[in-house]
Amino acid sequence: MSRVVNTYWVDERIRSQRVASRAVSPFAPVREISLELIGSRAEIRHRGGIIPSWVLFGMIMLATLAVCATVTMRTRARMNTASEQFVKMQSDVQTLRDTNNLLKFEVEELRNNPRAIESAARKRLNMVRENEILVPIE
Repeated sequence: MSRVVNTYWVDERIRSQRVASRAVSPFAPVREISLELIGSRAEIRHRGGIIPSWVLFGMIMLATLAVCATVTMRTRARMNTASEQFVKMQSDVQTLRDTNNLLKFEVEELRNNPRAIESAARKRLNMVRENEILVPIE
């Protein structure tokens, strides 16, 4: 007798976990198609539900954490790149300012000092005075 009852219980359990087949036309609304595939709410509850709510909440929290971590890492990488470029540009600007100051000093020397004009003419233009003789040495 116990075997009969036990067999009935197993058969009943297997039958309750299956979705009962319904006649659904190919042009049926989505609700009827989903009832055919998934079953009604009562059938889902009877099978034990699909996914517990705490699992869904945990998955959402993990996805949110992953998105936040990705955004933070990308932002930090871009910030480091931008700060490196800023430091390089600052050094370039300082180099250009120093060069500019040297050129200003040289221009002032050439405007006011006749000896600076003469030495610049000798060095840059290879000029000599009238009474000088240039002897090339090789």
